[in-house]
Amino acid sequence: MSNIAIRVESLSKKYFIGAKQEAYETLRDGVAEALGAPFRRIIKLLRGQTMESEDPTETIWALTDLSFEVRHGEVIGVIGRNGAGKSTLLKILSRITEPTGGYADIYGRVGSLLEVGTGFHAELTGRENIYLNGAILGMKKTEIDRKFDEIVAFSGIDKFIDTPVKRYSSGMYLRLAFAVAAHLEPEVLIVDEVLAVGDADFQKKCLAKMGDVAKEGRTVLLVSHNMRAITQLCERSLWLEDGRLKLDGPSSTVVSAYLSTGTQNLSFWVNPSYSPGLSEFQVKQVRLLSLHNQLVSDISFHSAFKMELTYEAMQPIKGLALICRLTDSQGTVVWTSWDTDGDGWNGTHVTPAGSYLSTCKLPARLLRPGRYFISIGACSSKERFDYHENVLAFDISEFGYPLNSGRMGVVTPILEWNTRQLQSEERVA
Repeated sequence: MSNIAIRVESLSKKYFIGAKQEAYETLRDGVAEALGAPFRRIIKLLRGQTMESEDPTETIWALTDLSFEVRHGEVIGVIGRNGAGKSTLLKILSRITEPTGGYADIYGRVGSLLEVGTGFHAELTGRENIYLNGAILGMKKTEIDRKFDEIVAFSGIDKFIDTPVKRYSSGMYLRLAFAVAAHLEPEVLIVDEVLAVGDADFQKKCLAKMGDVAKEGRTVLLVSHNMRAITQLCERSLWLEDGRLKLDGPSSTVVSAYLSTGTQNLSFWVNPSYSPGLSEFQVKQVRLLSLHNQLVSDISFHSAFKMELTYEAMQPIKGLALICRLTDSQGTVVWTSWDTDGDGWNGTHVTPAGSYLSTCKLPARLLRPGRYFISIGACSSKERFDYHENVLAFDISEFGYPLNSGRMGVVTPILEWNTRQLQSEERVA
């Protein structure tokens, strides 16, 4: 018996953008289209237009010639920026959409969690949906009965298990959907970034469960922007870029390469088309500077430096807050800072329309030698505006680092210690 759980060969998927969607086409429409097509082609040629311009719709290749194999029992991470093709790949593997070219074979029973409530019927209760999902997976009622109490306990919604799921909040949907996907023992488990919408405690619970699933020898395909989770759970990762396989290898190597890409410049200018639809707020530029206002990327352990963020408020914004997040080369979040920290922010202040320059100072003698990445974003009291992940990279130099390189810790601050000799009357018995 083959040890292959998933085989993807030359997989491609094309989508049409702006195609006119008709509910149906009459015979008269079809005949008129067929008779008129040759004349339209002649007119295009007389106008100097190419035949490729005949179709007014645009196309985009979400996946292009993608090939890889996953063995039974492997836990594979799938990473890449938004629009890289990750979710399209999972939808094809879950048989939700058909590929344009190539093929994807899965050997074994598949459970997938691609979005909140995938596979749930809104009119059925939570209890009924557990049995429905189990039946879809090909499980017998006795198998579902054996796992039922464990599923309900994990989801934490036992009080509402006999309530129609259309009345569930998104959080309740998520809890039950993940519990069903993880506990009904599929041989191949496919999970998208849906875990990101849960609260912190539930995310930890889900990641721990996925670790247990992996130890049981089941195959897991996990899409996530949480690089820490990827490196912890997955020995191997696939990095997708523009629908193609950019890198396939050990997770630590792939994650490090992924985080390093596109962050070689000393400053980052935001292309307005990168964040469409932002009519209220937009980041313009991010820079790393020394305290003497020089662009820097290689920084001494003993030197403080600063991040400079230029942005524009196109109209007055209530409760505007900026975020700066620092991660290391393995995707571990070192810290997160808001510009509203410590000033009694309550979301009521209104930022007038205009251009702004905000500076965040990063202290010296804190970060251990290595590569770090800065992500920036903003939100208001009502919505999230803009978020740019790993826009700048910098290195803390090993040269002049006074501590043992093997010292444990995400950060290695040199803290202030004071020691004095106790007098006889102060000694502890």
